[in-house]
Amino acid sequence: MILEDFFLRALVAGIGVALISGPLGCFVVWRRMAYFGDTLAHSALLGVALGLLLGFNLTVGIIGTAIVIALTVTLFQHQKKIASDTLLGIMAHSSLAISLVVLGLLQGYRVDLLSYLFGDVLAVNYEDIYWIYGGGAVALALLAYIWKDLLALTLHEELARAEGINVTLIQTLFMITVAIVIAIAMKVVGVLLITSLLIIPAAAARRFAKTPEQMAIIASLIGSLSIILGLFGSLEWDTPSGPSIVVAEVILFLGGLIFGGLFLSRKTHSP
Repeated sequence: MILEDFFLRALVAGIGVALISGPLGCFVVWRRMAYFGDTLAHSALLGVALGLLLGFNLTVGIIGTAIVIALTVTLFQHQKKIASDTLLGIMAHSSLAISLVVLGLLQGYRVDLLSYLFGDVLAVNYEDIYWIYGGGAVALALLAYIWKDLLALTLHEELARAEGINVTLIQTLFMITVAIVIAIAMKVVGVLLITSLLIIPAAAARRFAKTPEQMAIIASLIGSLSIILGLFGSLEWDTPSGPSIVVAEVILFLGGLIFGGLFLSRKTHSP
């Protein structure tokens, strides 16, 4: 059963998302941007609605909408007319509400909202996999390009400006990267759980890493293991795949808290 084609596609797709979500999630955790991730995740459903309304590829609609929302948030944040958390709340809930209204008005379409809200990685096809690895490659290339400057910016923004780093450009590229990853991850865990792929593996990896690069690698490994455990658990107990993956992440996170604490305690008391 586990060698069925649909299951192998799900594994390949899920691991592809986990590999890029790991390093990107580290910056989301360091920069405390989980709410920004939720905002983009909610906007992804708006991309689905617009794609159906205008008749173009849904993945293109999701990516395009997420990037537009990310750029809009960046613009308003730099103008500083609205508090960041207020702005993100407005953008998140308005985009979700508009998407549900548009989907409700569409006639002749049967939209499985649950698959978009909670994901259905077992239903991915080869086109989805191409989008995941193609979009993931672009996101990974962007992240590698801005990695050093983004680290400097994360540590001390004013010092980064003094060193000549184009802070606005780096922030914009980072938000575009987050938008791309959230858009391609939507099929794996859905709108409501996408942010978990970014923050939980990164948070779990934090206790075991000594450098940012180590944390990024460990986060990718934890994310990949969560995909594998979640999918096998979903297959074994007939549970929804997206939530099963997140439950696996939480279990690994709690295990990391326990064993990571023991590891640090032994290291502290060692002669």
